[in-house]
Amino acid sequence: MKSTHPYIGRFAPSPSGPLHFGSLVCALGSYLDAQSHGGHWLLRMEDLDPPREEPGAATRILNSLETHGLHWHGAVEWQSKRHRLYEETLAQLREQGLLYPCYCSRSQIRQNSGHDNLGCRVKHSGSGPSALRLQCAGDEEVFEDIWRGEQHQPVREDTILKRRDGLYAYQLAVVVDDIAQGVTQVVRGADLLDTTGVQIRLFHILGTTPPVFGHLPLVMGPGGKQKLSKQNHAPAIDDNKAADNLCAALIFLGFHVPETLRQEKPEHILKWATARWQRHQIDKRDRQLH
Repeated sequence: MKSTHPYIGRFAPSPSGPLHFGSLVCALGSYLDAQSHGGHWLLRMEDLDPPREEPGAATRILNSLETHGLHWHGAVEWQSKRHRLYEETLAQLREQGLLYPCYCSRSQIRQNSGHDNLGCRVKHSGSGPSALRLQCAGDEEVFEDIWRGEQHQPVREDTILKRRDGLYAYQLAVVVDDIAQGVTQVVRGADLLDTTGVQIRLFHILGTTPPVFGHLPLVMGPGGKQKLSKQNHAPAIDDNKAADNLCAALIFLGFHVPETLRQEKPEHILKWATARWQRHQIDKRDRQLH
């Protein structure tokens, strides 16, 4: 399936732990969607939060992807090396009068059942370090998700673009990087669906057309109440079982996988799956792996 427009997708893991099965499903889904459209698949390491990073995790993630045949185009981009780009964007927004300092503590925000956008905008006073917020609260953003259909997301809160501890916020970095890398399609896990409206708002503020978004089903952990994640101590995938891992991920996404495919090398499995990838056949249910 070829597109008349350039397709640029990406996978953007954070090095807070090694690749687990849930993140493999996301990587595989974004890879296959890019490959089936004749596109490029980029890799970006979201290493913005050093306190949450696990030593050696980034290297393990890269090794796991390569072992599973998930080879990316071009060099890996590291968010920790892109601070100048984030500062330039903040300067642009500051010149537009869209940034303001926020001294509100987490307890204050909880007590107010959310951030006081208007009151905080005009106060502009406080002591100690402040966060930087973007004036963006207002009407809802409406967009069409590849698998979740039409979405209506109200933007109720002025989002933080730089944290009180001086670290750049995810919402800033992800949009700035997608613009800089020319990303046209974002295929990722459904846990990030509710961040999309604010991101689309920022794309528009920065004068750029947002990518097409598609949110894949989540692999749920034991009990089915929480997604499988590094925070919930999801076990790392076993790189020695790459073929089995890929076949299990394909089954989770809705493929009917012949047993003989498990005997193939990862490259052959991915070629088989790319030829059969159809968006409408993806199983959209968040569920446990059986």
